[in-house]
Amino acid sequence: MKIGILSRGPQLYSTRSLLRAGIRHGHNIRVIDYTRCNVIFERGTTRIEYDYTTLKNFDAIIPRIGASVTAQGAAVINGFEMMNVFSTARSEALLLSRNKLRSLQKLARCGVDIPKTYFPSPGQDVEQMIDCLGGMPLVIKLLESTHGAGVILSESRANLEATMEAFQRLKSPVIVQEYIREAKGSDIRVILVAGEIIAVMRRQAQEGEFRSNLHRGASAETIELTDEEEKIVKSAVRIMGLDVAGVDLLRSVRGPLIMEVNASPGLEGIETTTGIDVSSQIIHFIEKRVKELRNYRNNLKRINDK
Repeated sequence: MKIGILSRGPQLYSTRSLLRAGIRHGHNIRVIDYTRCNVIFERGTTRIEYDYTTLKNFDAIIPRIGASVTAQGAAVINGFEMMNVFSTARSEALLLSRNKLRSLQKLARCGVDIPKTYFPSPGQDVEQMIDCLGGMPLVIKLLESTHGAGVILSESRANLEATMEAFQRLKSPVIVQEYIREAKGSDIRVILVAGEIIAVMRRQAQEGEFRSNLHRGASAETIELTDEEEKIVKSAVRIMGLDVAGVDLLRSVRGPLIMEVNASPGLEGIETTTGIDVSSQIIHFIEKRVKELRNYRNNLKRINDK
């Protein structure tokens, strides 16, 4: 098969891991910088040019889209979709998962437990918000952020007010969430492929840090999920419409809470911690899905030709 990895960083661990896995499985793998792609479409036709060369005959793509260029990446994914190329992350699912407000609203609407979340309007009464969320401290998050950037723990009303004012002046919308004390700076990252749990690790923030991102010095270990946790992560991924996803959840006194569902989860931490070759699992899934799509299209063609 011919598979494209949409990535701006061929040197990044996740991109290299997927590239190696694809080559091991005997596929023609190409890393494509999606920010250098032009999508040309009109009625009935679509094509994608990369460095002024038309991309042709791809069977599948694996999007590794950066948060700062989500819209551009989604447009390129959609171009491939219009050309009937299978994508491990559909464009609409990527856009939904990257917007913390919309994704959490959808999860909550579908009955998934999440931390209590407040989307403040300009000039919001801070005291009212604090009371609604159960008191200080509170967590402020930019609507689009990764690796813990744009996530701030406010421990006083004055700090909360100043931080909110700063974001509002920058015209950067945020959400504010309750702080789950009992998690004690830890969370659980789960990788799912085709709706099945592939790898799990618990991340623990370093001393003096509440964010448990490995990029910020957190430690990690393998753990087992409870039945309730397995059920909620599978439900969250199904609701978000993702075939490959990373789910972050917290253990709270009221049960597991989904923090985020990521369409382009990093693979370095989870593969290094668990020893599981997640990239090969993704390639296996692509092989199976592309075969199914080919059979479906061939059967449909035979029916139409009769």
